[in-house]
Amino acid sequence: MLLIRLTGRIPGGKSGEVLIRRESPADIPYIRDLHAAAFARGADSPGHAEARLVDALRACEGWIPELSLVATDTSGTISGHVVCSRASAGSYPVLGLGPLGVLPAFQRRGVGHALMHAVLGAAEALGEPLVVLLGHRDYYPRFGFRPAEEYGIIPPDASWGPHFQVRTLTTYMPEIRGEFVYAKPFQDL
Repeated sequence: MLLIRLTGRIPGGKSGEVLIRRESPADIPYIRDLHAAAFARGADSPGHAEARLVDALRACEGWIPELSLVATDTSGTISGHVVCSRASAGSYPVLGLGPLGVLPAFQRRGVGHALMHAVLGAAEALGEPLVVLLGHRDYYPRFGFRPAEEYGIIPPDASWGPHFQVRTLTTYMPEIRGEFVYAKPFQDL
């Protein structure tokens, strides 16, 4: 477990701490609800696609239990979740990051930031060469992500452009390049 002190305020107006740990089987329904709430796009469009995606990733060959992390407050309430799964770039095994979700009441308080640092540190500790994601180009560069095209990694959809990003880790080698393929559940979306 990793304890991180948040700089923002949590609900109730108190400053707080967040614990980052691996998900447990008991967390699964809370993670599902968390992603549904975090990715809700209004009353007519809850974020069930992301919740189903995490469930499908958990059941596929690309699942890496050490890279499915939850953030909790000191009472154990889950406020965020992130996962990396096995993917490939050309013939090389790499990681695909996502989804990353934080309950709306905990957003903009450092929970997502803490989860990103924790999952990148865990990927580094596992000896992974790089992490790929599709995400906001103003948010993810603060964690060292760069446009994938700079590394010769080709997105599954050319329209993703600068939103398709790579974060290299210590074991990265420049020959890791080619077409990126997410774990199968991403392809089934």
